[in-house]
Order: sequence, then structure tokens, then C-alpha cells
Amino acid sequence: MLNNTQIQELELEEVETLTEPNKNLILYNDDVNTFEFVTESLIKVCRHDSIQAEQCTYLVHFAGKCAVKTAPYIKLKPMCEALLERGLTAKIED
Repeated sequence: MLNNTQIQELELEEVETLTEPNKNLILYNDDVNTFEFVTESLIKVCRHDSIQAEQCTYLVHFAGKCAVKTAPYIKLKPMCEALLERGLTAKIED
């Protein structure tokens, strides 16, 4: 059962999500990181399942980049930072 504070937090999160436009977290190809490492990073950082992570990894490799997550900026920023800390090339775009 939710208490009053938890309900207010959920309502605030819903309002922020509705009012803030979505952005894309773009992952770029590089010649350094392995397929396995990129796939693992997408699973851990972006919470992809293994199939989605593998598909994104192939798109990054063959197309040069891929939008790996779409959400409001505030949700993407920590994911982008985590990917960058892992040595991947990522950026938040419109």
C-alpha cells in the first residue's frame, strides 16, 4: 500500500513525464569496444533485454549510430553519463 508521500512522488513524476518532451539517447560506433561489451552495457545501463541490446549493437555497428533509448532528458542524462564512463560514445539529441 502506498503512503501519501509515495503517491505525491508518483503524481509528480507523471506530470514531469507528460510536460517534458522526449529526447533520444544516441550511441555511436567506435573501433574500440567489442560487440559483447556494448551489448552488456546496454543491458546494464539502459535496461534492455538481451535481444534488444544485441539489435541495437548491430545497428550501431552497421549504421554508425542508433537511438538506444527515448525518454525525457532527466531520465536519459544518467544513462548517457554511465555509457560515457564505460568508454562508449553517446549523446542526447532531439
